[in-house]
Amino acid sequence: MHEDSLDQIFIRVVEAGSLRSVAMELGIDPSSVSRKVSALEDRLQAKLLRRSTKRSVPTEAGRRYYEGVRRLLDERLALESDVAGLIDEPRGRLRIGASVDFGARFVAPVVAGLLNSAPDLDIELVLGSNFENLTEAGLDAVVRIGRLSDSSLIAKRIGIVPRVIVASAEYGERNDLPRSPEQLAKHPFVFYRGGQRRLSIELTWKDKQKTIEVTGRVAANSVTAIRSLVLGGAGLHHGPLWAFEDDIADGRMIAVLPKWELHAFPFYVLWPQSDFLPAKVREFADRMAKAAANEPSLR
Repeated sequence: MHEDSLDQIFIRVVEAGSLRSVAMELGIDPSSVSRKVSALEDRLQAKLLRRSTKRSVPTEAGRRYYEGVRRLLDERLALESDVAGLIDEPRGRLRIGASVDFGARFVAPVVAGLLNSAPDLDIELVLGSNFENLTEAGLDAVVRIGRLSDSSLIAKRIGIVPRVIVASAEYGERNDLPRSPEQLAKHPFVFYRGGQRRLSIELTWKDKQKTIEVTGRVAANSVTAIRSLVLGGAGLHHGPLWAFEDDIADGRMIAVLPKWELHAFPFYVLWPQSDFLPAKVREFADRMAKAAANEPSLR
């Protein structure tokens, strides 16, 4: 069997996470996929996958081989497109990672537009939070909000996410809302990260800067869930303006200390380092930047 076909099968198995999924995708028996992977392992004299009935997880050798052969395949495809004069035409498969709420609100519309303009491109939008390693997640690009820690990725800054402190109108009727940053510490907060019980909030107004530590007893990893908690009177929340601006406009929520400016988070499109940037990734990043520039909630 040709080495390229074995490599491509192996790449598909790593990215899909199971032999059965690849077999269904290719319309062949799982045993046939397993034999192809075994043939590759025999050629390399190394165990590449830990197989089970439900999952196939790469070994350390498998991860190293996947990273290398995936990079080589992407570079070869990009080179072939360049030689053929088709480098500007997005094609193939594009897997994008993004957080659930932000991805549904802002990334999905961009994906829809890209699909309409690129008939040779298939896209999978993966929504979640565990995208620290793009290679292990099988992603071509990821939309990330906040500080960047992985220097091995190429980052394109797309925009910013303004933040706001909110309380429900009902909470405001039952409690005296803060009139100064110091009074924030007297109120319970709803947090975004699971397990978080305290947070330092930086506020700026004119030449004044304040850092206030707030506490709370409830956290959720979903903006939608946090909105329900705040509307239910669980406390105040320090979060993205886009998630609450409609509630503020309709009077369901109140912006707390609106004169004080809160630190906004930048957000980026990131992709693995490579000598060749696939047109599909470049086009997605460019479209995200254009969409953010036209979205008042992201600037």
